[in-house]
Amino acid sequence: MAEVARQTGLSAPTVSAAWKAFRQGGWEAVPVRRRGRKVGQAERLGEVAQGTLTALLASHPETTDPAWSSSALADALASEGHRVSPRAIEHWLEAQGLKPAPLPLDGLARRRSTAGRWYRQQVQPVLEQTHKAGGGSWEGGVRVAVPAKSAVGAPRRYQLYLHGKRGALYTRCLASPPRADDYLALFDRLAAEAPVALLFRGALFQASPEIQAWLADHPEFHLINVPPNLSLGSDPKGR
Repeated sequence: MAEVARQTGLSAPTVSAAWKAFRQGGWEAVPVRRRGRKVGQAERLGEVAQGTLTALLASHPETTDPAWSSSALADALASEGHRVSPRAIEHWLEAQGLKPAPLPLDGLARRRSTAGRWYRQQVQPVLEQTHKAGGGSWEGGVRVAVPAKSAVGAPRRYQLYLHGKRGALYTRCLASPPRADDYLALFDRLAAEAPVALLFRGALFQASPEIQAWLADHPEFHLINVPPNLSLGSDPKGR
């Protein structure tokens, strides 16, 4: 119960009440109210907390996660004396332009288009093979993050990001374009749970001898590049 409360940002009594209602009457019995504070009441991060967040995002998490999740950031801030909910961090990430949407893959296999053929021929077989072997799949990419107009003074950043199960966001930020070592650090963390498939957007790695050598040494790591000119229906802009 405590873990669910931590991941959702809800209080333990709220989670407990929802569970009891579900057991008694299913989802229809669970009262649903709009989450979050009213306009003008958003939880704000102080300058010190924001500076700590910025420094954390430039580093690797101490856990085995491939990059920083909002929950891990909240835990790291708490260890520094800043008690902030994962949801407040997600709002901050959005304002900083650091909350890209997952790739719009739903229904792509049924489309009679260039993107649909690419998915059926290049993606679907790899995902099926990986899942059959007990592995997992990730989506990700690299992008220049442009902050929202409300985030006055926020710098542009190069963002490495991943979307895991249920679209959970994991991210790192760099002040300059990622180098081969930055990508390989990300791949190494993902490869610890091989076999794994990664759909990646925003970079092509054929010209990198270091990355090609690493891929050759990790045959259970299946990297699928999203072609740069392929239209999937939307771009990975912030939500």
